[in-house]
Amino acid sequence: MSALDDAMRDAAASGIRFDHVPANGLNMHYARVGQGAPLVLLHGWPEFWMVYRPLMDLLKNDFELIVPDLRGCGFTGKPTSGPDANANAATHAEDIAEFTRRLGLDRFGMVGGDLGAYVLQAFSQAHGDRLKGAFYFCTPYPGLGSRYGQPDHLIEVWYQYFQQLPWAAKLVGASRESCRLYMSHFLDHWSGDNPEVFADMIEIYVDMFMRNDNIQGGFDWYLSSAANRRKWLEGTLPPPPRITVPSRFLWGRRDPLIRPEWSDRLGDYFADFSIDFADAGHFVHREAPAVCAREIKAFFGGR
Repeated sequence: MSALDDAMRDAAASGIRFDHVPANGLNMHYARVGQGAPLVLLHGWPEFWMVYRPLMDLLKNDFELIVPDLRGCGFTGKPTSGPDANANAATHAEDIAEFTRRLGLDRFGMVGGDLGAYVLQAFSQAHGDRLKGAFYFCTPYPGLGSRYGQPDHLIEVWYQYFQQLPWAAKLVGASRESCRLYMSHFLDHWSGDNPEVFADMIEIYVDMFMRNDNIQGGFDWYLSSAANRRKWLEGTLPPPPRITVPSRFLWGRRDPLIRPEWSDRLGDYFADFSIDFADAGHFVHREAPAVCAREIKAFFGGR
């Protein structure tokens, strides 16, 4: 029995339910638990639904939590084998739009970080009338601009180019050890170089990434978003309409990937927002779940 099998069994024993729903050409897997107003949680990369387990335990008495594995990730998988350049934010947003309709959800709250924050922005643009509010962790957004590719930051974003190469997934997945070494770098470094944050999860992550073409599935996001990312850096990306969905941001003060000072242009892209900072790195939801739970309850409590 693998570490992933054990973790799934433990989650089921705690009351978390699992199912699949057909949506936008995918068989989307999701976890569900709790009671109250529905709240959809979107993970980032390199993650799947289980990264939210500590936060789910803290929120399940206040919300009905629905946590899908995004396109190419977790137990959801990919619609095609090999690299897929059709996994951009708009496609992910339509995945979630159909997924939530299939579940009978009309209006709900949504939480996202990293890749999930990209998807949440795209969903807010296309389906904002369905959202009671949007809660973001450490958010990549167009206001990062050329700063994201400045020379002293290239050491943090090299992987976004490597992962576009057609053989990258095969190299990372050549063995469990190569997969563990690669994924551990991001999990540990982005957590403020603290290997304890994901110490109990790393074998679970290796199990998950070594199945279901999941390494390539995650890399597909970087392949699909490359053109827009280049336009960000060049300053040629047309500005999108400002998002009007009420939005709350919780940013890690020690995030090395998306620096907290780069939140300074949120007002150019979000019409109704507030922001606070947590003593954490990139994975605020994993590093400081109690802080996140308090903030989420406060933000969605009256909506």
